[in-house]
Amino acid sequence: MNPDRYADMLAAVQSFHDQHGLRESGGEDLPYRVALMAEELGEISGCITKGKPDSALAEECADLLILLIGTAIAADLDLHAAFWAKMEKLKSRRSRMIDGRIRVSEFRS
Repeated sequence: MNPDRYADMLAAVQSFHDQHGLRESGGEDLPYRVALMAEELGEISGCITKGKPDSALAEECADLLILLIGTAIAADLDLHAAFWAKMEKLKSRRSRMIDGRIRVSEFRS
């Protein structure tokens, strides 16, 4: 297993889902997964606003990444392909300063 390869990350998360029977027990229900991701975003926010160490922030970001990969499994999405397709779109976008911060978005007039 190569920890730098997406396919191996996907396999590790799939193994976790299989180990705990997430598909059979509602753990792959998409509304439930969205709620879990919102919870993790709150924990990420808490790390930043409470000045927790970088190691705590990294752990919470890893939790969110694992949930995102698991959501791709649950929804049968090719997250790897979607990531690279989205990066291609983002590279062509222009940036704007909004309230003193840079934004790269699909701005509409």
